[in-house]
Amino acid sequence: MGMRGNYDLNPTVRVDGATVHVGWEAIAGHILSDSKIGINPVKIIVIECYTGILYSDLLNGIEALKPNRVIDSRTLFKPEEEILKMTWPDVTDDRIFGYMSRLEMKDFLDPEKIKECRNKTDLAGNELVVVFGPGASLIFENTGLIIYADMARWEIQLRMRRQLVKGLGVDDHRMEFSHQYKRGYFVDWRVCDRLKDRLFRSIDYFLDTYLEGSPKLISGPHFRQGLKTASGRPFRVVPYFDPGPWGGQWMKEVCGLDPAADNYAWCFDCVPEENSLMLEVEGVRFETPAINLVLFESKDLLGDGILKQFGREFPIRFDFLDTMGGGNLSLQVHPLKEYIREKFGMDYTQDESYYMLEAGPDGCVFLGIRDGADPEEMITRLKEANAGGTAFEAEKYINVWPAKKHDHFLIPAGTVHCSGKNSMVLEISATPYIFTFKLWDWARLGLDGKPRPINIEHGANVIQWDRRTEFVMTELVNQVVSLGSGDGWREERTGLHELEFLETRRHWFTKPVKHHTGGTVNVLNLVEGREAIITSPAGAFEPFVVHYAETFIIPASVGEYLISPWGESLGQELATIKCFVRALG
Repeated sequence: MGMRGNYDLNPTVRVDGATVHVGWEAIAGHILSDSKIGINPVKIIVIECYTGILYSDLLNGIEALKPNRVIDSRTLFKPEEEILKMTWPDVTDDRIFGYMSRLEMKDFLDPEKIKECRNKTDLAGNELVVVFGPGASLIFENTGLIIYADMARWEIQLRMRRQLVKGLGVDDHRMEFSHQYKRGYFVDWRVCDRLKDRLFRSIDYFLDTYLEGSPKLISGPHFRQGLKTASGRPFRVVPYFDPGPWGGQWMKEVCGLDPAADNYAWCFDCVPEENSLMLEVEGVRFETPAINLVLFESKDLLGDGILKQFGREFPIRFDFLDTMGGGNLSLQVHPLKEYIREKFGMDYTQDESYYMLEAGPDGCVFLGIRDGADPEEMITRLKEANAGGTAFEAEKYINVWPAKKHDHFLIPAGTVHCSGKNSMVLEISATPYIFTFKLWDWARLGLDGKPRPINIEHGANVIQWDRRTEFVMTELVNQVVSLGSGDGWREERTGLHELEFLETRRHWFTKPVKHHTGGTVNVLNLVEGREAIITSPAGAFEPFVVHYAETFIIPASVGEYLISPWGESLGQELATIKCFVRALG
């Protein structure tokens, strides 16, 4: 098992010169003193909301404003039946997969209801009107003050599990989590992001309502400055941990998690689409979705090459998969690029790799088709096993490779794979993580007591049957190439495969190592050693300390940076693994 670590569960980005208002009374007092409210004949305050907001809590804040009239934008949506019909092509009847929606918020609103609402509002008077909810900013033209109540997708998911979240115009909060998540992922979050994108520069205040009863407000300029600060220095997003049917015990000890929990299976410690970014303002933590940094500081964060190739998407994902003392992951395969574009409207796929942070004596990775395995027979046996027949003999069809600490297994899309038990995986991959086609889950149930979704039909369509034993051994397992060395350091290339757009470099060092972003975002993890420090030769940012197993992001704009042993690790050999998008031709 791993050593007790010094992993920081609550990383922050300090924002100097900003002000934060805490509590509904303080927030209301500040908002009412804003001169912008009085610009229009009617004083309108708009509180635009992402999905997942707890409206009962928000209404406490609205009450503190003492408005003459309150308008809930959700009452101005089209009828639920119409929205269900409108979103059906994107939601589909598949339990897991849909299609990335191109709908916008205005498509959900009923023009007649909005017209009636406007007619009932006395624009010649001097009333204070508060409009809140998704699409609130679209109800009145030339709106006065705009406040944005945001929410990270991981927190939304936690609230979905507690049946606290309704879809846009659809009351699905009592449906199973997988359905709510699918609607959020493929429709609602896309719709909310498009509106937020349009509004972003004109938002007057940002509202953090993550902790019920403890809201925080900062001004738009200060918030945008916070994102600008993060995009020019090393930072970490807020990690989150989740149990699973195969989960293990390693992260509990190394990351300092609740020892009473049954297990922890996943840690997403660099998935900006879902993680939060924590700004520290006057010693107060202000939480915001990390995706905001990707959307609104994309050039400094990502670099021109990634923007040109991927748009405003963060193409690199680091996460942990812990099976130490647990079980095998599900046997699975990811779609090819052409398949994911045709079926799901995504522009790139989940090429990935497993970097082993730890492995037991029996640690292993299932990877690639065994020589002699018959494709038709394998698919038939998978279908029979998933229908309740004899258990699928994975070892008969899939190569099983022994795994040890610091091994690196490369998994281009279309390659059948899974981590075995007693392994601690740092998964380094491209980002569209939802598109996993499970083939076999070892006849176990999910934590909800139901069988986990299996996708043999999709899987059979994308398995690359020529990824056999020889191919895997010569191209996918420990493809380590020495790239150079110097005083107290050596650099190795460990992957990914030439079919994949990501590259990884490992540095072993006892002295400072010079790095350069090369104009593209770098994502790193300290895979050996207690702590290291990142510094700027030009003094462009404050020194940044990282600890064992922490994933950290170096924005493209940083340019040159140094990583050196620090604290308890002085005089010892450390190692980082760094991932970046290859030069795009």
